[in-house]
Amino acid sequence: MVSAVEEAATRCVTLPPSPVLKASLKRSLPPPMSLVMTDGLPDEISLDNLKAVLPTSKNGESGATNGNVKYGDSHGAVKSNKNFVLGRDMHGSSFKITEPDHDDEVTGEKDAYMASVLARYRKSLTEKSKYHLGYPYNLDFDYGALSQLQHFSINNLGDPFIESNYGVHSRQFEVGVLDWFARLWELEKDEYWGYITNCGTEGNLHGILVGREVLPDGILYASRDSHYSVFKAARMYRMEAVKVDTLLSGEIDCVDLERKLTEGKDKPAILNVNIGTTVKGAVDDLDLILKVLERVGYTEDRFYIHVDGALFGLMMPFVKKGTWDLRYIRKKSLSGEVHEAPKVTFKKPIGSVSVSGHKFIGCPMPCGVQFTRMKHINSLSRNVEYLASRDATIMGSRNGHAPIFLWYTLNRKGYRGFQKDVQRCLRNAHYLKERLREAKIGVMLNELSSTVVFERPLDEAFILKWQLACQGKIAHAVVMPSVTVEKLDNFVEELIEVRKRSFPEGNVKIPCIVEEVGVQNCACSLHRGAGTIPLPKGEKRVSACVQNGNSINRASH
Repeated sequence: MVSAVEEAATRCVTLPPSPVLKASLKRSLPPPMSLVMTDGLPDEISLDNLKAVLPTSKNGESGATNGNVKYGDSHGAVKSNKNFVLGRDMHGSSFKITEPDHDDEVTGEKDAYMASVLARYRKSLTEKSKYHLGYPYNLDFDYGALSQLQHFSINNLGDPFIESNYGVHSRQFEVGVLDWFARLWELEKDEYWGYITNCGTEGNLHGILVGREVLPDGILYASRDSHYSVFKAARMYRMEAVKVDTLLSGEIDCVDLERKLTEGKDKPAILNVNIGTTVKGAVDDLDLILKVLERVGYTEDRFYIHVDGALFGLMMPFVKKGTWDLRYIRKKSLSGEVHEAPKVTFKKPIGSVSVSGHKFIGCPMPCGVQFTRMKHINSLSRNVEYLASRDATIMGSRNGHAPIFLWYTLNRKGYRGFQKDVQRCLRNAHYLKERLREAKIGVMLNELSSTVVFERPLDEAFILKWQLACQGKIAHAVVMPSVTVEKLDNFVEELIEVRKRSFPEGNVKIPCIVEEVGVQNCACSLHRGAGTIPLPKGEKRVSACVQNGNSINRASH
């Protein structure tokens, strides 16, 4: 009988079968398994065989790109010593496109076939949406009123503020959305420039590009917990980039930032500041970063700050003062002085801000908002005769439907509606944290965040079902407006059952995640203390800490 883990493994495959990967797979997969590379990967591969399938680089290290990376060196080398299981190869489940039969107009067989495919796909989407918990997408939306516009090819070519010869556009909606964000981030209409992007990554690519144009020889500084698109930008623009250490919370370590800024102070600084990191949902302290820049000796004309607020950049302004008003939680800085958590505003010397539209707002297609100062955009903008307009965007052609969806939601909800959504997200995130803690599962929840971090489940099938985002020994759930308490209860109860099945004799070995979340958030016996809080009924605690799948006794830990 196939176990749940083995069943999940059949859905996991590796990179597309390039020549380098083929050779690597042949070396790394042990006999008796044989691979026929011309036919793609086999249907069933055990998880163990998927652990080390990434091709090796010339220096013999893994070719994965999620470890320590250094950009700007003479070879552009990517160094990593981490391996992970990749998702399944979609070639095996793709919907084929075939030519219609000569009598198809009469029989209608092709139309019937396509209708059946779409019906099955819709059913799959409905089922997957029930267990959506690991990625920051708000699924609570209804855009039925906009279906009447799906018959039009709406394209916002080029600059949103200058109409082009192409008349089927939605610039009037786009500029309305941008004006709304200008009020939110406190920048006058004649002082800002921005546009609706196709995704959050495009916002980061554009913001860092503007920084590079303003300071051509600037060094990019970003924390290790920054979104991978920040370092993608460094590669694309051939920028010198420096990774800054982070605290356990995922927030940028300003001590390390000050040290690295001092080392590179001969060149201007381009900084990426996170308002909600990808994995831990940490918020970098913008005010403290500005103080570090001043202390090191950077004047405002020698630094540029891009704020990546993909998720929480749009939530933080609506945190209501009171019980759940985390924006007013007072923190102690390195110097010992007390200050308030940061607020994103262009009244501070920042250069650009980007947020995602398909995350907290809830939009059925990826999109985002990129915002910068008008004085910075002239170096990028170019006249395009073909369009009878100008263009300073990344993509040129842009989805004209996205601004309409954003305009529709902003009008329906307004500031008050978003404030209610934020309160519900924060309240439910704290509820999930407490449920996991009661179940003796290591868990962490940052201030200013609805991203709940916990120990990675042992069952890969469970991870796939709930679509959890994992990194190393931790996973996270992102509590969005569409996540209900009922869904959270179902998730926790199933997680408890899955853990019990992993240890049928009842001797639960709780993994140690102290290096990822800190002592106060780790539930292993060494850091929580055996017997301090009773385990769930039917479970026994063992006096060993589990790291990397191995038990560590007290003396050696």
